[in-house]
Amino acid sequence: MNEDEADLSAFPPPERREPCQLYLISPQDVGGNFGDRLKAALAGGPVAAFQLRVKDVEQHELARLAEPLQRICADADVAFIVNDSVSLAKRLDADGVHLGQSDGDPREARSILGPSKQIGVTCHASRHLAMEAGEAGADYVAFGAFYPTTTKPSEHRPDPVILSWWAALFEIPSVAIGGITPDNAGPLVKAGADFVAVCNAVWGSDDPAGAVRRFDEVLRGTPASRDAGATTASG
Repeated sequence: MNEDEADLSAFPPPERREPCQLYLISPQDVGGNFGDRLKAALAGGPVAAFQLRVKDVEQHELARLAEPLQRICADADVAFIVNDSVSLAKRLDADGVHLGQSDGDPREARSILGPSKQIGVTCHASRHLAMEAGEAGADYVAFGAFYPTTTKPSEHRPDPVILSWWAALFEIPSVAIGGITPDNAGPLVKAGADFVAVCNAVWGSDDPAGAVRRFDEVLRGTPASRDAGATTASG
């Protein structure tokens, strides 16, 4: 049995001292009136971070699309995170970058972006990858997909107890991702997620502000979260 198959039942949900926070991920299309939708969402309730995740768009064009969204986030005191691209994060002076397993080493990203930027790493359902990310200096680790999702289909299905295990042993915040809605977020919050990352549950709604309000009710409706550096995934 490898370490990712070990029994985690000895790790109960942590006692929380700070509420879980909302981490928005962009849809693929961030043109047109998306800036207005983003403003509306951020006005709906507290949001810690917004990640620009747009695929197959040339970097110069993506930078053009990103700049007004970055200003909206700055005005709302929301961290602006770039998905995958350290070079784009550097170009925009973004608040941080989120790296997939094939997107480079957190140490290299740190050397390029500097000590103050947030670096997150996708760890799927793997405790091993999460520990490696922590050792490499990641500011947060992301586990998922916890539920079926069409945003970024994944065969990885971690059990929520991985969040409890991480909370018990490490100070680095965890992000839960994958098919999360206000109706199914509760078990992940209870298990110890410091952030829940959502996409379609907000942008697929005709009322993004209302969707954010619903999430806020769920995230704050549990006894408040452990202090895991929640300012971090303000990133």
